[in-house]
Amino acid sequence: MAKRAGWIGRLGNRLSRVEARLQARRAEVEAESIGAAAAVPVTAAGTAGAAPVGAGAAAHPPATPAPASAPAPGTSAEQHGHLPHPPALRGRPDPVSVVPWGMRVAAEVSWRLLLLAGMLWVVMKVISEVRLVVLAFAAALLVTALLQPFVVRLRRLGLPRGLATAVTAILGFVVIGLVGWFVVWQVMENLDDLSARVRDGINELKLWALDSPFHVTEKQINDIAKNLSETIGTNTEQITSAGLQGVTVLVEVLTGILLAMFSTLFLLYDGKRIWMWVQGLVPAAARPGVAGAGPRAWRTLTAYVRGTVLVALIDAIFIGLGIYFLKVPMAVPLAVFIFLFAFIPLVGAVVSGALAVVVALVTQGPWTALLVLAVVLAVQQIEGHVLQPFILGRAVRVHPLAVVLSVAAGGMVAGIGGAVVAVPLVAVTNTVVVYLRAYSRDQLLQGAAPIGPGPHGSTAVEQAFREAGRDQRA
Repeated sequence: MAKRAGWIGRLGNRLSRVEARLQARRAEVEAESIGAAAAVPVTAAGTAGAAPVGAGAAAHPPATPAPASAPAPGTSAEQHGHLPHPPALRGRPDPVSVVPWGMRVAAEVSWRLLLLAGMLWVVMKVISEVRLVVLAFAAALLVTALLQPFVVRLRRLGLPRGLATAVTAILGFVVIGLVGWFVVWQVMENLDDLSARVRDGINELKLWALDSPFHVTEKQINDIAKNLSETIGTNTEQITSAGLQGVTVLVEVLTGILLAMFSTLFLLYDGKRIWMWVQGLVPAAARPGVAGAGPRAWRTLTAYVRGTVLVALIDAIFIGLGIYFLKVPMAVPLAVFIFLFAFIPLVGAVVSGALAVVVALVTQGPWTALLVLAVVLAVQQIEGHVLQPFILGRAVRVHPLAVVLSVAAGGMVAGIGGAVVAVPLVAVTNTVVVYLRAYSRDQLLQGAAPIGPGPHGSTAVEQAFREAGRDQRA
């Protein structure tokens, strides 16, 4: 009977402890469900814990468990099969609140940057697949930015919109076509003379190398010429395939020109409706900001195109006059090349200037080449320090490092067309970002609610505590 009574007593003690645990767990669940402060109930071992307090909620009274009977004399907790919970497991805080603030900010920024990088990679892959269409539309935007003021002036003179658009587009395309035809005509007219002068220049360079202090022998020069002709002979297939690729590129260029002309015509005629349609694709909350950023971006693009055309024209005129007075052949085609290459910032000026110097070197000799180099450097210095700041002004302000990086990235992605489009794209993006930042700051100062989701999780709890502290100090 004594053994049976002891067994019944131990069973009663275990049931009491189980009931105490159930009541404690129920109290914790109720405290978490209402987001209020609740004290961790006293366990069978008699140790109390604390639970985190939620912002803006009342404290929930702790549950009082039933008293547990003491174990029988001579027995331990291990013999009864009961191990009390350690305090770390009973009073565990919210995991988010344990993470430092700086690490949480870094994590939030990191996953957003990864998402943006993935989106940018997908966009670049899509652009690379439809590169011809993208470049044609970008060229159409640049041409439209150049011709659109003429449409506005013709409209003010009383011409209908369709007629003003047709007159401007036809005249613009005719001028561009005449420039291209003039360049080709000048090159074909002077090609025979240039070839003869190149041969004479090579012979002069050969004689100069033999008489120079570099101790170059005629055998070494002949060996270089022989190796060059052998290399050309062995790579005939590659040269032929390159010529076939050139035909493919020519077809793509003609297709791109037609797409650009077609897009320019519709942008000149229906630009406002297209812009309104684009605004309709933007969420309603962000529409006012986009509506204000669009005209500013267009003004930046127009200022860039006008300024670049004017600066390129001045460069071509002055460098062309210098080449002409130095009696370098093909002065007019070289001036046109300088005008066209001026649309590629930094790189275009170097390439066109180097081309003029090389032509002067092989046709007129090293002294004329040095004079041409001096003319090119002088005009480019005037362009960089006087013309661009005065003509472009504050409308287009991009750091030189951003220009170099954007030109390099555009050239890697889409070749020459990408290099031409890169800088105006960066200038327009800079204008849009600056305006949207100022617009958002003004909206907050006027008391408007910020766009986007509010803080959540432990960030919301900490913000609530900070706001409560400011209210108490006030």
